[in-house]
Amino acid sequence: MTTSSVSKFQDIYARDADAREQLTAEAAALPKLVLSERQFCDIELILNGGFSPLDGFLTQPEYESVVNNLRLTNGAVFPIPVTLDVSKAYADSIKVGERIALLDPRDKLTAVAIITVQDKYVPDKAVEAEKVFGANDRAHPAVAYLFEQAGDVYVGGPLQALAPIRHFDFVAYRYTPAQLRSEFERNHWKRVVAFQTRNPMHRAHRELTVRAAKQHKASVLIHPVVGMTKPGDIDHFTRVRVYETIIQRYPKGTAKLSLLPLAMRMAGPREALWHAIIRRNYGATHFIVGRDHAGPGKNSKGEDFYGPYDAQYLVEKYASEIGITIVPFQMVTYLPDEDTYKPLDQVEAGTRTLNISGTELRRRLRTGAAIPEWFSYPEVVAILRQSYPPRPKQGFVLLVPSNADKLLPSAFVSALNEDGRRHVTQLADLSGPNAAFAAELQKAGAAVVAVASASELKTTPAETIVAEVLPEDDVEDTVRRTLAYLNDEGYL
Repeated sequence: MTTSSVSKFQDIYARDADAREQLTAEAAALPKLVLSERQFCDIELILNGGFSPLDGFLTQPEYESVVNNLRLTNGAVFPIPVTLDVSKAYADSIKVGERIALLDPRDKLTAVAIITVQDKYVPDKAVEAEKVFGANDRAHPAVAYLFEQAGDVYVGGPLQALAPIRHFDFVAYRYTPAQLRSEFERNHWKRVVAFQTRNPMHRAHRELTVRAAKQHKASVLIHPVVGMTKPGDIDHFTRVRVYETIIQRYPKGTAKLSLLPLAMRMAGPREALWHAIIRRNYGATHFIVGRDHAGPGKNSKGEDFYGPYDAQYLVEKYASEIGITIVPFQMVTYLPDEDTYKPLDQVEAGTRTLNISGTELRRRLRTGAAIPEWFSYPEVVAILRQSYPPRPKQGFVLLVPSNADKLLPSAFVSALNEDGRRHVTQLADLSGPNAAFAAELQKAGAAVVAVASASELKTTPAETIVAEVLPEDDVEDTVRRTLAYLNDEGYL
């Protein structure tokens, strides 16, 4: 990877626009590599300049410098290693100096870029886990990804861009850094405070962003992640509909919504610094850093991976160097006696406050319990209830272990059909297109019965029910016990 200037903005799409036709013709004859979902997110942000000053995937010297020093070899601050991981077999099939066409994983046909292989290297993943994520603990989703999904060899080298990646959802909000900078200039926005989120926004988020904007005499950029987030997060389609709604609650002309196709690593302090650099590249002058920003939750010992303010401390340390002003997230709480929100540090002792945690919100959505207007706007709640209806209105997927009695799937289908409260569909498994089909049936309120292997049972979605059964268990007893559970838990 080359960086001619520490803070140079690299718009690879613009740089290679005149050569696009020639590069596209060349790509057709080159060896191919289908990108993973994470790599696809990463390459878009390399090519559009979101990851500036990167112009490709990290070579070994750059990778080691980022992992150990939070910097590229030219001194530019960059805290997260952005790498092209491949299998050993694939790495053995390519040579240094070779050019490879990188393919869109959605169709496995469309070339989005060409990489010139500068080096191939085997990373020390244990060191990467410890230094980047703070622990070699697979309770951290990025560490689990590193050891269980990422390839064993990294390929480094510069990229050349073909046609810009096409998206088919919420296209009006998918600004590139260059486009967003132009929007700010057109609107005469000299100061812009960016807000990072991977969750729906409620009244408290609106209050804290408005306060931050007023404090710094700035406009607001709502810049949610719509790439890969934490497993179990609310899908981005629902979230964007929420953002579209809540932005109408801001004073006219003071806030803008733009979507960020980032694959998050949930790397806490390092991730917060990375987010700040990305927002600088998108034209923001200020960036809100939250409490436990981009934290993944608990480690395997039940303790937080990072301290609540570690992210704020690290970003503040590098703020002047990366060229963006940090706005520490001030938690706000609702004061019912005053019908207002205030930062916690401004609330006098003994004042009555109210709050609803994420866990409690999910419980209310699941059960259909009321969600008060002081917490969220009615139009936001309506969107969430549409996407996440109460359990009695939800469908479900019932997985049968593959080592169970072979009659059990049919027995479940018969018993559920006899119950009559759900339409029932039986699938052989959840591989390939069956997984998407099962998800659609579940959304439509159906019950899906499928067989899964032991490895598949470990990666089931949150709303999937696994039948607790041993190979020697009686079929009738298992069906009776499972239906009782489904009834008690409100699935029937």
